[in-house]
Amino acid sequence: MSRDAAIARAADYFDTGGFKSDLARRVAIPTESQNPDRGPELASYIETEMKPALEALGFRCHVLRHAKARGPFLIGERIEDAGLPTAFVYGHGDVIRGLDAGWNKGLSPWQLVEADGRYWGRGTADNKGQHTINVAALASVIAVRGRLGYNAKFLIEMGEETGSPGLREVCAENRDLLAADVLIASDGPRLAADRPTLCLGCRGAFPIDFTIEARAGGHHSGNWGGLLSSPSVQLVHALSTIVGPTGQVRIPEWVPPGIPDSVRRVLADCEVRSGPGDPEIDPSWGEPGLTLAEKVYGWCSFDVLAMTAGNPENPVNAVPPRAYARGQLRYVVGVDIDEILPALRRHLDRHGFPMVQIAKGRDEIFRATRTDPDHPWVRWTAASMARTTGKPTAILPNSGGSLPNDIFAEGLGLPTIWVPHSYRGCSQHAPNEHLPLAIAREGLRMMAGVYWDLGEAGTPARGAKAS
Repeated sequence: MSRDAAIARAADYFDTGGFKSDLARRVAIPTESQNPDRGPELASYIETEMKPALEALGFRCHVLRHAKARGPFLIGERIEDAGLPTAFVYGHGDVIRGLDAGWNKGLSPWQLVEADGRYWGRGTADNKGQHTINVAALASVIAVRGRLGYNAKFLIEMGEETGSPGLREVCAENRDLLAADVLIASDGPRLAADRPTLCLGCRGAFPIDFTIEARAGGHHSGNWGGLLSSPSVQLVHALSTIVGPTGQVRIPEWVPPGIPDSVRRVLADCEVRSGPGDPEIDPSWGEPGLTLAEKVYGWCSFDVLAMTAGNPENPVNAVPPRAYARGQLRYVVGVDIDEILPALRRHLDRHGFPMVQIAKGRDEIFRATRTDPDHPWVRWTAASMARTTGKPTAILPNSGGSLPNDIFAEGLGLPTIWVPHSYRGCSQHAPNEHLPLAIAREGLRMMAGVYWDLGEAGTPARGAKAS
């Protein structure tokens, strides 16, 4: 009965094909939460895959539904002793649309293929592969020790890719059932493929719709050009006031007052670079005076995700009556979410664009969160990972992307530790999504070590705070 034996068992699960078999079965279930016809598949993933997997490990499972959610929620609890600390684990079984026609020859979103040192298929990286790793790591500890040595709660949702509708309400209504001491879960990418990484929260994502409705119908651009205002021209100029020509955000309320010293310190050890197949980084883009790591993990960015005016597929000689754009602010802790739209309204009016209508882009918004890098659970988890891998752990104060982490950090009051088992080039929301075998195997070993150490002496005191 030893830590090394649990880690070896997790590695053997990978080496003998157990991980590939389990992941292939889960990838084959087309759990597209953006597709309204996939309700049965969302339910099947919970009932036929994950509920039996957790029950086999001694978890008592509850399948819950909420009116806002298309798919069910699975909550598993393994209580060994009420006096022991409790770890909370999260995963999501839904995936982005398969986009079947865009995959390379010989690949399919719903069939796991092993090629070129990677597992290909929708969900391999986001998030089926990641929570499959964590379930197997828990299983390895139980098999070797005969118990965990602590309590565990596992939540799997089926709507993360559509903004986690209903998750906030389910967690609020089941707060006692989900009570824990720390969240240690997995989603998102590592800093680099070869660098074990911790993320302590996430950037918020606030979608904004910009619309100018000038008049009913288009009018001939020869007869009316120069006499009628052009919504498309107006909207382009309005958007150009929000960010500078090199991407600097120009609305003061949309950026934090500064970067905390503890955040700067951990980011000083994080090198952001383009890997094979990645786009080349534009070093002059973004907030001047910040490092690349600070730009993506410590600051805010605004992008225009889509724009339309007229008929882009078949342009005609007419002044368009309407122009539309979807923008998105990625923001960090220190930005007041309730001030994002009011500040934008004041900014546009001040710059002469009262005709631009603005609205929040969707109901569910991911909020910015961050566990302090000096928190005892951060230091403890980083040390456990380094002990297993022999590599220094990269600590990111928050991921660049977004998760429903505020529901856990603020709603459930948990320090949140994310250990990603993917990398930035995984094509997670595009065709050809994949998971490198090396990351999966290392993730299994690493999580077996973390989940073993949770049952040993020396974990942070319950209710521990950053010093």
